[in-house]
Amino acid sequence: MTAPIEVSGSETEAQPEAVLAGVGKKAIEGRSLGQIAWLRLKRDRVAVAGGIVIILLVLLAVFAPLVVKLLGHPPNEFHQEHIDPTLGSPTGKFGGMSGEFLFGLEPGNGRDLFSRIVYGARVSLLVGFLATVVAVIIGTALGVVAGYFGGWVDSLIARTMDVFLAFPLLLFSIALVGVIPGKMDILPFGPDFLHLVSLEGNTLRMALLVFIIGFFSWPYIGRIVRGQTLSLREREFVDAARSMGAGNGYIIVREILPNLIAPILVYSTLLIPTNILFEAALSFLGVGINPPTPSWGGMLTQATSLYTIAPHFVIIPGLAIFVTVMAFNLFGDGLRDALDPRAR
Repeated sequence: MTAPIEVSGSETEAQPEAVLAGVGKKAIEGRSLGQIAWLRLKRDRVAVAGGIVIILLVLLAVFAPLVVKLLGHPPNEFHQEHIDPTLGSPTGKFGGMSGEFLFGLEPGNGRDLFSRIVYGARVSLLVGFLATVVAVIIGTALGVVAGYFGGWVDSLIARTMDVFLAFPLLLFSIALVGVIPGKMDILPFGPDFLHLVSLEGNTLRMALLVFIIGFFSWPYIGRIVRGQTLSLREREFVDAARSMGAGNGYIIVREILPNLIAPILVYSTLLIPTNILFEAALSFLGVGINPPTPSWGGMLTQATSLYTIAPHFVIIPGLAIFVTVMAFNLFGDGLRDALDPRAR
């Protein structure tokens, strides 16, 4: 059963005589799939709320220096005068929260917790987005090739997906990130590909995290793309293009990929929070971003031994991770419902 077509215009304007007479110079106007999806998404208040939170988080990360300058203090600036010398906990109520320190102070050294949360959002969102881009590119390319050509190509790629899905990613990440050198030279893409680029410190660690998380996450989206491609390659418009002499490359790029945008977009919004959680887990285990660079997982590691004297130090980074992941999941669910033509 096909989904009903949504149209605009009043019932009077839809009458045959009204259409023929051109009442008000206006007749029934059909809506495109994009317009229908946008209208459905706007009706989903939960998804809209999740999208607003995501936009605010992205703006917060992009303009972190400006936000910290206006509302906080430098993230690595110590404020020992606000720390109890005996207990090591911040003075004042609720972990030292005040108009000067919105989220209170970090126990022990007195760093501004608000500033570290803001800068930590940069790390989490950057790793989550870039790792998702890597996974989407690899998964889409291999999934389309496997689904379209089939045969031994499909079998080879499908078995490769099974190997990656069975791989102990967490243990491999801990082992690999733990033994990386302090500096590494790479050959970049582009006009300067002959010149080595050196990465070191947290820049190298972040690049390695993006590569590991993205490279080992592609089978999840690859399976979805492969299944959709297996269905699309048997559709009438693909047969029509093939009968008119179109090559495989043209069919994949012009006929298959445009019809895969919706599932790829939906799954990407659901993959980003998974990657954010994985980065936080690695930082929590001590093999992610090195201090003093702020990261939400690293802050939770420091808080495990201080939760009895400063519970806010555990709650605030945990809430930051929770709100971010929840916002992406809610927006992803709403986007999936909006792009599903069979949804009511």
